Amino acid sequence: MKKIFALMMAVLLAMTVFAGCSAGGEEGGTVSTDGSTSMEKVIGFLSEAYMEENGDVTVTYNPTGSGAGLQAVQEGRCDIGLASRDLTAEEAKVLDSTVVAIDGIAMIVNPENPIADLSLEEIAQIYTGEVENWQELGGDDAPIVCIGREAASGTRDGFESITGTEDVCQYDQELTSTGDVVQTVASNPNAIGYASLASVQDTVKAISVEGVAPTHDTIMDGTYKIQRNFIFATLKGEALSETAQAFFDFATSTAANSLIEDAGAIPVAK
Repeated sequence: MKKIFALMMAVLLAMTVFAGCSAGGEEGGTVSTDGSTSMEKVIGFLSEAYMEENGDVTVTYNPTGSGAGLQAVQEGRCDIGLASRDLTAEEAKVLDSTVVAIDGIAMIVNPENPIADLSLEEIAQIYTGEVENWQELGGDDAPIVCIGREAASGTRDGFESITGTEDVCQYDQELTSTGDVVQTVASNPNAIGYASLASVQDTVKAISVEGVAPTHDTIMDGTYKIQRNFIFATLKGEALSETAQAFFDFATSTAANSLIEDAGAIPVAK
C-alpha cells in the first residue's frame, strides 16, 4: 500500500512540474524585430515600456534597414519586420502590413547654412544635379553636397517618390543609417540630407518645405508634404507566437500612443 501511495505521489509531482514548465514557456519569450533604422526611437520606446511591464519578455531590434527587415520576416528570421515605407505590390503578396505611426522626413542642413526654406522643385533640382551651388538658391557661394541613404532604405524610397526623383538622384554619399546622415550633415557646412524627423538633433537644422516646417501638427494635417508611414510587417496567413502577438497588439493600440509621440512620430491608433 505504501508503495502504491509513493508511486501516486511521484506521478502527481511529475505532472505538477510538467504543468509548471509549460506555463512558463507560454508566459515568457522573445520578440524579434528587424528593419528600418528610422524606426529606432519608436521601437525603442515601445519595447522598453513593454519589457518593463512584462519582465519575462525580451524584445530585440536589429537595425538593418527597411528592405533587409522585410526580407528577414519573409525568411523567418524575425517575428516582425519594420519598414519606413509601404509594401510594394510584390511584397504585399506574402506580407501583411500594419501602420504603426506616421513620420515626417525632414530636410536637414548644417546650422551654418543660411538657407531656411526650399520648395519640392528646388529639392528635386538639388538631388538630380540641376542645381549644384547654394548661391543659386540664395545661399553662400559653395558647392552643394548631397547626402542620402542606401538603395534599400525606406527613407530614401519615401523621399524619392515624394520628390519625383526615383532613380535619378546624384548622391555624393549614400549612407546606411539615419544617424550617419545626421552626423555627416552636422560635420559639413555645405551638406544637405534627409532624415526621419524623430532622429533630428540640434546638431543640424531642419528647414521648411514650401513654407511649412516639419512638426507634429503639420504632419497630422498633411500640410508638410514629405512624410511616410512606419509599418509592422508580418507573414501573410501565419500567426505570430503568443508572445509576439501580445507585443504587436500593445504597439498598435492606443496604449502606445504617448510612447510613439515621445519618440517623435505621430500615432495612428484610435
